Amino acid sequence: MKTIKVVAAIILHEGRVFATQRGYGEFKDGWEFPGGKVEDGESLQNALIREIREELDTEIEVGKLLDTVEYDYPKFHLSMACFLCTIKSGNLVLKEHEAAKWLDSHTLDSVEWLPADQGLIGKIREYLM
Repeated sequence: MKTIKVVAAIILHEGRVFATQRGYGEFKDGWEFPGGKVEDGESLQNALIREIREELDTEIEVGKLLDTVEYDYPKFHLSMACFLCTIKSGNLVLKEHEAAKWLDSHTLDSVEWLPADQGLIGKIREYLM
């Protein structure tokens, strides 16, 4: 099975986390943490900075690695490095996503998370308390 290596930004601000809804592909409409594929020779942190700049027109500060999620989808294996992040500048402009929400510890379960992202919710909730 092919492995796809991706990075995800857990963007935290004032006790909330930023979630995005996919606007394309087989997982369209599912909720996820923004990010994307790591290119050859690119560090995980640089990939995340690039992806957030491309997808959301925002500059982020990449903090510590929260978790690396290993998840088997039917057609591929996903290896997703998830970093705690903060916004340096920008307004989170949705270029590829259908929708976005700031969620707090009480509303974290209010969206339909993609399977690979679901395992992160408990860990993220600790940062929102």
